[in-house]
Amino acid sequence: MDIKEIRTYLEDSLSRVEAIMDNCLKSDISLLEATNRSLRARNGKMLRPILCLLVSGACSGRGATTDGEKFAAATELLHNATLLHDDVVDSSGERRGKPTVMSILGSPASVLIGDFWLVKAMDSILSSEKSGNIVIRIFAKTLSDLAEGEMLQLQKTATCDTSEADYLRIIYCKTASLFEAAAVSGAISGGGDATLVEAVKSYARNLGIAFQIKDDMLDYAGSPVLGKPSGVDILEQKITMPLLAALGNVSEEEASAIRKKVGEVIDNPSVAEEIKKFVSDQNGLELSQKKVEGFISAALSSLSALPDSKEKSYLALLAEFVGERNS
Repeated sequence: MDIKEIRTYLEDSLSRVEAIMDNCLKSDISLLEATNRSLRARNGKMLRPILCLLVSGACSGRGATTDGEKFAAATELLHNATLLHDDVVDSSGERRGKPTVMSILGSPASVLIGDFWLVKAMDSILSSEKSGNIVIRIFAKTLSDLAEGEMLQLQKTATCDTSEADYLRIIYCKTASLFEAAAVSGAISGGGDATLVEAVKSYARNLGIAFQIKDDMLDYAGSPVLGKPSGVDILEQKITMPLLAALGNVSEEEASAIRKKVGEVIDNPSVAEEIKKFVSDQNGLELSQKKVEGFISAALSSLSALPDSKEKSYLALLAEFVGERNS
């Protein structure tokens, strides 16, 4: 399954979102302008803008609104800003199959360009005809969530004692919170009432959590995720759902021994293969897929509050895509 049908349906709106982003990112600093153009040429799946546009249309009953398109652009600008910052935190040399800004221009440039994209996301929100002040607060919460999630992950990486509750909080903060912001801002732009806002908020939160669990599964499965090399998480001592699910299958003593091995990975990378085998032997990926399916089911249930529309049917299709994707 892919989302080509959805992209075709949203083609005009997505083109306007792209134009908004290009206009926001213009600069007379040649290095910044050239880097922005290069980054824009590497577009990912644009899931967050798609989510915002679909919700805007579902709530307006007339398709995505002009403000919805501005908010959609903001979600992608903010998402890419966080990737530029994450590359510095994770010392990533490659993303989406291409060298990172950090690897080419260095960490300071990656942080500064990320800051530039972040500010332009805020500009896009504040240029809206109405509700900009409300939506800016939603995105401010997301930025707070992103920072807290990153810090909690750093803390848990150091201690190797990540629980499932810790993990779910981390992936809510780092991933699902921006899905939430995209959906809620879309609902506001479409004139959705409090019931619709809560419904799409629940949908997006569950969708975002499922999306990140799937990413973490793909890392273990040996499939590149968004251009990143596979097997990165365990080499960075990150305990994610596949390992957590596997740990739940064994005794406390065995689980403690595996967590100790995670703590040894940086000094002894070969231990990573032992951990991967443990996850495979304990059906960590299969158990994680069941978790994904649970969150997708919850997301789909949340859509019942929305009136029937083409956009609603595509929101359901988007959830199915997230649950089944393999790249």
